[in-house]
Amino acid sequence: MNDFSVKAMILAAGLGTRLRPVTDSIPKALVEYNGKTLLEQSLSHLKDNGILDVIINVHHFAGKIIDYLSVNDNFGMNIAVSDESDQLLDTGGGVKKASWFFTGCQAFIVRNVDVISDLDLSDVVRYHFDHLPLTTLVVRNRMTSRNFLFDDDMILSGWENLELGARIITRQDMKPLHLFAFSGIQVMAPGITDLMTEVGKFSLTDMYIRLAQDHCIKGYVDNNSFWKDAGKV
Repeated sequence: MNDFSVKAMILAAGLGTRLRPVTDSIPKALVEYNGKTLLEQSLSHLKDNGILDVIINVHHFAGKIIDYLSVNDNFGMNIAVSDESDQLLDTGGGVKKASWFFTGCQAFIVRNVDVISDLDLSDVVRYHFDHLPLTTLVVRNRMTSRNFLFDDDMILSGWENLELGARIITRQDMKPLHLFAFSGIQVMAPGITDLMTEVGKFSLTDMYIRLAQDHCIKGYVDNNSFWKDAGKV
């Protein structure tokens, strides 16, 4: 990230319902995978890619995450905490509440704590600055019921839930659309927070569908790096 000023956010406030009963006593972020907590793996991924300024949102067993960071001296990183103990704000609300942290940076990465990946983040950041969208979504070809829809230029054009049979098209230009699954990693332009007109609890996905009608949101296809959803048993 030597050419750009980049910060990051780790979404770690979720209840971890897919990991119950493990998460009945600890937050999802502190569940271990291959001998390391999901939070440490997420922080290591960012640190290995040169990103040291990170904010983490917390809600479920928030105190345990804060104590864990303190005991480990923030893993040698500059870490802030966005406390959602009073109200869980979902992905969009969480990013909006933490927006103060991104002052002064050229872009910020938002990643889910339960995603294990060795993706080269510098490639995604370069792609982001080459195209300058509001957000660059890291996506891949994998089986899932919920997909983002992109046109031939990898511009976000809709969303589909195969289980519910629901489809939303945001760009009516008659181009063929391609299904890709979100990988839980994204790069955002700081200006996107000014376009977050939603208040309280809201989803980034819902916001993207709204913004995609008038703004460019790009997809970055990653089918080659290691990737795993560690948010389920």
